[in-house]
Amino acid sequence: MNRQRSFIGFIVAGAIALLVIAIGGFYWFFAKSPAKLIASTSGSDAAIFVSKLSPVMVSLLANPDSLQALGREEELSKLKTSLFAKSGIDYKQDIQPWLGNEITLAITTLDIDRDLENGQQPGYLLALATQQPEKSREFVELLFSKRALAGANLAVEKYKGVKLIYDNSQPEQDLLAGAVVGEGFVLFANEPKVLRDAINNVQAPDLNLTSSPEYQKATKELPKGGLAVAFLNLPIVAKWQGLELPEQLYNSQIISLALNPKGLLAETTFLTSSEIVSPSAPLSKPVGALQYIPASAGLAISGSNLSNLDNSDLAKLWRQVTATIYGSGEDGVSRLAKPLADVQKRWGINLPKDIFSWVQGEYAIALLPQKEQTTPHWIFVAEKSEDVEQGVARLDAIALSNGLSINPLTIDKQKISAWTELTTATKKTNVKEGASFSIETKVRGLHTTLGNYEIFTSDLETMNEILTAKDNSLIDNPNFQDNIAAIPQPNQGYIYLDWTKSQNLLERQVPILKLVEVLGKPFFNNLRSLTVSSYGTDTRSLKGGVFFKLGNS
Repeated sequence: MNRQRSFIGFIVAGAIALLVIAIGGFYWFFAKSPAKLIASTSGSDAAIFVSKLSPVMVSLLANPDSLQALGREEELSKLKTSLFAKSGIDYKQDIQPWLGNEITLAITTLDIDRDLENGQQPGYLLALATQQPEKSREFVELLFSKRALAGANLAVEKYKGVKLIYDNSQPEQDLLAGAVVGEGFVLFANEPKVLRDAINNVQAPDLNLTSSPEYQKATKELPKGGLAVAFLNLPIVAKWQGLELPEQLYNSQIISLALNPKGLLAETTFLTSSEIVSPSAPLSKPVGALQYIPASAGLAISGSNLSNLDNSDLAKLWRQVTATIYGSGEDGVSRLAKPLADVQKRWGINLPKDIFSWVQGEYAIALLPQKEQTTPHWIFVAEKSEDVEQGVARLDAIALSNGLSINPLTIDKQKISAWTELTTATKKTNVKEGASFSIETKVRGLHTTLGNYEIFTSDLETMNEILTAKDNSLIDNPNFQDNIAAIPQPNQGYIYLDWTKSQNLLERQVPILKLVEVLGKPFFNNLRSLTVSSYGTDTRSLKGGVFFKLGNS
């Protein structure tokens, strides 16, 4: 049964869009007048309406009108106009007077009627905090009166002391159910059953999300003054996507958004019933290997001890997340780390076995996007040790077995080993003389030793940039310093992405990103870079954060 839900669709899209606009402009507000924005310190109050089996709940914990100070009045005005255009509702007159400091959207169930024959019909619940219950009741009555005048058949029901109003429409028409519950919330849903379940969840506390031990633990990780929060039940999310994950280590995830003078920090905690161990000791400062990564890098990954990476909890999380998004972890790697996947294929090597296994000290990996090339240049830096020397010798042997030659070079008085390949090139002269041939040398990779580090690059230009631009490294770059300053220490290292340099590359590797950018235009227009890190010491959870550096130029 295919049911169009135009009004609830606009409400759902509006709730998401408000959150995106908030993300894109929060840092402006923080710099100007943070005291005016009222934000929750304890998570969502509407969680009492949501089942603990809900796959996803997202909450904006501030009044949308306080976002007017963000310099986004035009976007908010357009959103409010489109959101209520088909309902005949005037936001300023009918909603603004009573709307409180929370908007929560939840997918309450994957299939409302649990009938597989008519397909999945997810249940949507929208909870709007009200600061004037009587005015919000008038709004609900007005909304459904307008729908009745438009031809909808209405039904009124008293359910456990709560008045429910809903459409009794034909399947091809849009459906909506609404109620004001107690003194605190206005609820909307795409089916009356969703509202009844929400009321049951309040009156039987063991059914709602707040009774979930994992949710209780997750909310304790929320920072004070969070502006938005999302909670995901990961096994049910995977089921929703029709996936059977080969490895299910993490059961749930909570994400919170908090302000920072230079951007926005999104902190996330993944919870598990298993005991987890960090792959390496936490770091109290950025790794020294970053001094050899040029500031022109579009992506940089740094940390210590790659030898246990494949069996680490971060790797297990990566496989679980990419399998949820792409259907398999391997497909996720091939899309998001295509240059490294290409290296594996061209050389006939296995990165974890042939390279990562002998890196037990510091490391840094970087990609340098090239304007005229689809494939970026790459850099790999590893702290020297006996194992690293043996690993380099093994790579030389692999190069020889693949028909490459190892030739010594000198750049700026620095001795370098180059893996090269001889190829022939033809050039047509004239009909009588035929074609002429020439032999060309192509560099397939280089490595050298600088200080206490072994450095590998994809090409001569990149190696030359490292050797001749020693005072222009990423670790000294002010933008990078701003990013890592927002990440708590100690931590497990950083994944740094310069959005302005890597946007085109990422769009080619992840086409759906273009759609995300359209939906979140205010945010992406201001995004300059982002940094990801893992930190925290709880053996039953994995905590990390993403810092979004925002700017207007």
